[in-house]
Amino acid sequence: MGDPVHLALPHAPPQPAQGCAVCAEMVVRRRAARGRGDLSAATDADVEIRHHPHPARGRRR
Repeated sequence: MGDPVHLALPHAPPQPAQGCAVCAEMVVRRRAARGRGDLSAATDADVEIRHHPHPARGRRR
């Protein structure tokens, strides 16, 4: 047997940038996807929110 596997907790859902129409739409899509049990689509929306560029907010690394 190999070493035990250690899994981290999932990231908290990203917060949309205030006043951004793209982020607001992704929040709507994420909510709808979760509601129908489509966690893949919900994760896609999270990724879009997290990586959508905004001049006033710094990029995560």
